[in-house]
Parts: sequence; C-alpha cells; structure tokens
Amino acid sequence: MKHIFQQGTSSDAPVLVLFHGTGGTERDLLPLAGIISPQSSVLSVRGNVLENGMPRFFRRLSEGVFDEEDLVLRTAELNDFLNEAAQTHGFNRGNLVAVGYSNGANIAGSLLFHHKDALRGAILHHPMVPRRGIDLPALDGVPVFIGAGRNDPLCPPEETEELERLLTEAGAQVTVHWEVSGHQLSASEIDAASAWYQRTFA
Repeated sequence: MKHIFQQGTSSDAPVLVLFHGTGGTERDLLPLAGIISPQSSVLSVRGNVLENGMPRFFRRLSEGVFDEEDLVLRTAELNDFLNEAAQTHGFNRGNLVAVGYSNGANIAGSLLFHHKDALRGAILHHPMVPRRGIDLPALDGVPVFIGAGRNDPLCPPEETEELERLLTEAGAQVTVHWEVSGHQLSASEIDAASAWYQRTFA
C-alpha cells in the first residue's frame, strides 16, 4: 500500500498509523500526528480503493452504506500490510495507535472489529459502525477515543452511541468527545484527542 513512514525520536512511544478520509492522501493527517505525539514514529497509509478518482479504504454501495464484503477484504489486506510494514520499517507491531478521520476512522474501527490485537489503541474522528451482527474479538482494556458531532449528517449521535456500546461490550475503554458541529474535524476536537492521548499513553 502506498504510504509514508517517518521515524520518531522515541522507540518506546506508540507508532501512529494515519488513515485519511475520502478523497484524501497519506499526507493529510501528518500535521495531526505532530500535535498528538511529536516523538512518535508515523506510518501514514493511502487507501487502495478509488471512488470517482478519490482514494478510499473500502468500497461503499451508497452514502453511508458499506460494501461489507469489500470492507472485510480490505481490512484483512490492511492488517497484512501493517504486519509487513513492521518488518520493513523495524517498529513494534504490538505498539500501534490508529488515527483516522471519516472513512479512515471506519477502516481503523474495522481493524478493531475483525482482528484481535491489530491495534493498541485508536483515535476515531467521526466514525460509523463498521459492521453489525458479528462477534467482536476481545478488546480488553484497549483505549479508544471517538470524536463526534452532534449535528453530523453522516454520523448521527445514535450511530456514535451504538459504536461506543459495541466497543465497550467487547472490553474496550471508550471515551467519546462531542462537538456541536457537523462532520468536519475541528481544532478543539484535535486538542481533545491530543489531551486524551497524553493521559492514556504518555
């Protein structure tokens, strides 16, 4: 998968794995990594799917309706890539914290839903529920931050609350930060995610 790897100054700090939103690239969230954990190594990945020329991490059938078969396939593909990248770049595969926005948050959430120990933790900005009606792997103690908007037209509050419940029932330690805004990623939400990260991992 097309990606950028930047070596950090601390080998003990979690490696931040960045997943952009629809139409983004592997460069979009690099500034966030610098705010959240300046000392961390960073692996920023570009989605392998194109929708009208816009990179995504998996196909969708329509707005808000995922192609579940493709989602499962792409999630496994991504998990395999993370295994390979750890070997290639020499980082600890068990020390990854995902940072995703929108479609990128959905693929990070899907890693949690489908692959045990895929991530040490996750920051999900405006995610949806990746899949329903499946048993999640044990997520005992895995810290997850969810940034959500009370007026988000793509991820209504009940979607966020359902995702929080599913992750919590699987054992994850979930923190939800609410903004009054919509689907955009605000400075105050980034600040809240950074503060949460420092409390959790620093």
